[in-house]
Amino acid sequence: MLFAQVPGATEIKKVLISAAQQGKVAHAQLFIGKEGGVQLGLALAYATYLNCENPTEEDACGTCRSCKNAERLMYPDLHFVLPTVLTKKVTKREDATSDKFLPDWRSFLLEENGLYKNVADWVDHIGGENKQAIITRQESRQMIKALSVKAHQNGFKIVLVWMPELMQAPAANAVLKILEEPPKKTLFFMVTNDPEKLIVTILSRTQKIFVPSPNDEQTSAFLVDQGLEPDKAKRVAFLSDGNIREALRISSDIPDQSEKLFKEWMRACFKPSFTEIITQWSEEFNKLGKEGQKSFFKFGLTLFREAMLIKTQADEVVRLDEEAHTFAKNFSQVLSDKNLPFLVNSFNDACYFIERNGNAKIIFVSLSIKVGRAFGKINS
Repeated sequence: MLFAQVPGATEIKKVLISAAQQGKVAHAQLFIGKEGGVQLGLALAYATYLNCENPTEEDACGTCRSCKNAERLMYPDLHFVLPTVLTKKVTKREDATSDKFLPDWRSFLLEENGLYKNVADWVDHIGGENKQAIITRQESRQMIKALSVKAHQNGFKIVLVWMPELMQAPAANAVLKILEEPPKKTLFFMVTNDPEKLIVTILSRTQKIFVPSPNDEQTSAFLVDQGLEPDKAKRVAFLSDGNIREALRISSDIPDQSEKLFKEWMRACFKPSFTEIITQWSEEFNKLGKEGQKSFFKFGLTLFREAMLIKTQADEVVRLDEEAHTFAKNFSQVLSDKNLPFLVNSFNDACYFIERNGNAKIIFVSLSIKVGRAFGKINS
């Protein structure tokens, strides 16, 4: 992984490279970012840079032996500590250590855009059947064993802990001891979405790196590189709000007409009769499928936010193209401090019920009635 392959985080990359060039690399670093962010990719890119044989001012060379090994995630001095579960292949808890899942981990990252996915995706990838993933105390023993071996290529030995908030207390305490007395030329990179769940003593012994989510332009550019059409990439970037996992999901699931359908449906909600909603729109909504329906609600929630920004004259931070901006501006005229919380809660509830496999038609008609009520078209 190279820095150039990580969307955004330009300033953080400069800070990391500067620290490496000055020989001031902290031995324990905590990469903090939101779900779907670039913190894992950034940590991997930094590991590649630190052990590159011919680093440049801006990135690793990408061609030396070390970089080639890192590209395949087969660098011998990069050790992973991962949350694991029992599977059909690994049936004993004491055997469910990260080294048993390394081939799965490589395929997860390299073939399925796992850099931006979450623990649930990882558990599904290894056949965990919705089990709770944890990092057990056995991992600390494996870590000590790995660090006792001399570095293969005279660089840094790097331990990358993904989701350290899932460490059991014995594992966390064992890691803490290693952090207090790290072996020579050993670095610990921890990558987390939820630092508040880490024990305080680990937080106090790590250098915190707050990784920003990509902006719309950076997300859009990433999606275009993935093969998405530029116009659709812009719409998806707007909907995903810096969450690349969400952007990848939306780009593969959301129909191209989702925005158009939402606008037409909203206009239908303003009509005095709901016959059209029940006979036509509930069918259209049902055709979207579960993921498309969730994206449909996501667009609505995002539009509410942008419309309120326009209403409060904060146009400079509105992220809409000209056509969508015109719709949001008109729509903002019917939003108020009174009906907006009701609308947002109603949309979130509808998304919740869809996720739990509720009847899509009933959920949609119910939401339509709530929208009509919020705008005074239906009496309470």
